[in-house]
Amino acid sequence: MPTREAVDDFLAQDHLAFVGVSRDATEFANSVYRELRSHGRTMYPVNALAAGDLIEGDRSHASLSLVPDPVDGVVVMVPAPQAERVVREAVDRGIPRVWLYHGIGPGSDSAEAAAACRAAGVSVVDGACPFMFDGPVHGVHRVHQLVSGHRVLARH
Repeated sequence: MPTREAVDDFLAQDHLAFVGVSRDATEFANSVYRELRSHGRTMYPVNALAAGDLIEGDRSHASLSLVPDPVDGVVVMVPAPQAERVVREAVDRGIPRVWLYHGIGPGSDSAEAAAACRAAGVSVVDGACPFMFDGPVHGVHRVHQLVSGHRVLARH
């Protein structure tokens, strides 16, 4: 589970890559992408199947290695079995922060991906949804924040 410091540090960043955003604007990942961008961040969509296309109005990149500098962190919203590969790309790129998404249902957080982050000295937010923190927090995300607060919001 992530610490509140790791969450706050990640959300304080201005330039974020986002692996798992879709051409389909109705996908939940796109909602997260839009929310993060709405707070003034520069966002870089990463989708190998949509390289060069506009996703949410931003030019998509085939891989993290092709995202322009600077990249302060990466949100990972791919199936958990793919997350460790994305983490390895982030480590190779020198990205210092990774958010392994998890909400209701399957997420991107896996023990292997989180361990790869920690082994490389990368700050990791594992097992949370940005909607729980990148305020104002509303609706089901507020309930999720309150219910999981003892674990997710723990300060270390």
